Amino acid sequence: MSTEEPDEDVEKTPEEDDDLRYFVRIGGTDLDGTANVEQALTGMDGIGRRAARVIAREVDVGRHETLGRLDDATIDALVEAVEGFDEVAPAWMTNRQRDFFTGEDRHIVGNDVELARQQDVNRMQKIGSYKGIRHQRGQKVRGQRTKSTGRTEGTVGVNIEQIREEEAEEAAEAEETGL
Repeated sequence: MSTEEPDEDVEKTPEEDDDLRYFVRIGGTDLDGTANVEQALTGMDGIGRRAARVIAREVDVGRHETLGRLDDATIDALVEAVEGFDEVAPAWMTNRQRDFFTGEDRHIVGNDVELARQQDVNRMQKIGSYKGIRHQRGQKVRGQRTKSTGRTEGTVGVNIEQIREEEAEEAAEAEETGL
């Protein structure tokens, strides 16, 4: 048995819970304030674990610190780091490399990710590219197999029982009419 005293972090006083913000709004997204910084930032569209780690390092915040316990100045620095991520990150880490409209390497987050995806799909459909046509038809776009998966009908394969029943009905009708 250990005679060590329990950690102070294990038992939380009500005063410490008052400092915790359960929701932190960054870039139009409500993030979980009870999660650590790295995990909470991945709740935003366009930010993965690697980007969250780079942002935390840029702001000089421990990635395992609880997001809801950070002060306002640190959260403002996080917001600025998220918005200016494309200036800090290398080009291969951005999610809009050589953007179609601007030609620059950009990193978009939040609702802009979905809007940019919709614009890309609409552009492909307008120019009639192969991917655009596949999107219009509702078929698979990225070369997946379509012979056995992605079927829109309810059955996959041949229903032998139904065929046998239909054949039996046809045979019964043929016998009745043949008499």
